[in-house]
Amino acid sequence: MKNILIIDDDIYIGNALEEALTREGYGVTRAYSGTEALLLLSHTRPDLILLDLMLPGLSGEELLPCLKREENSQEIPVIVVSAKSDVPDKVKLLLDGAADYVTKPFDMKELLARIVVQLRSQPVSACISCLSFHELTLHTDTHLVTAGGEEVRLTRTEYAILKLLLRNPSQVITKSVLLERISEDTPDCTDSSLKMHISNLRRKLRELTGKDYIEAVWGIGFKLRTS
Repeated sequence: MKNILIIDDDIYIGNALEEALTREGYGVTRAYSGTEALLLLSHTRPDLILLDLMLPGLSGEELLPCLKREENSQEIPVIVVSAKSDVPDKVKLLLDGAADYVTKPFDMKELLARIVVQLRSQPVSACISCLSFHELTLHTDTHLVTAGGEEVRLTRTEYAILKLLLRNPSQVITKSVLLERISEDTPDCTDSSLKMHISNLRRKLRELTGKDYIEAVWGIGFKLRTS
């Protein structure tokens, strides 16, 4: 099942889109602001995004470059759905990375057809089998992890934590999101043991590279250290 993220604060339009998409067999996720969309995309990866421009807080025009800058979302096709119809607006958004532009009010059949076209043009496999960050490399197909060119022997939980951080290299992953996401790979990590698992992972990486790659963001969670 293909999953589509609707980013629109208009409840009526969002409900109509969700109903039509669900009827066509798509999975649907909703976000009502740009900030909420970024938080959601830090731990989920939809196959396509429908983006409104008039959003509270972070607008669609501001959000689009963020989506195209982040590794976790830069390859996701974004169809802008907006009441703005000026050609310069459309041209700028297409140049900023939008895959398509549909003007409100729109014909639902036309929008559904455009969605089919965008999903059809996606690569057969969007899964990245090799994740890397500076001296760290993780192969999701073989579970081989190297640091500074040497193999790192990780526990199942340490591997799951590192894989999530490498897939979101510029994002702060909250403790709750981290625990939820790694539970798919390991049942061994709990809220009380998370700190110990991360401490052991940091030590193993530091022993091979001399660097502390995992940074604790006080009161929030963890991220990869970029400097």
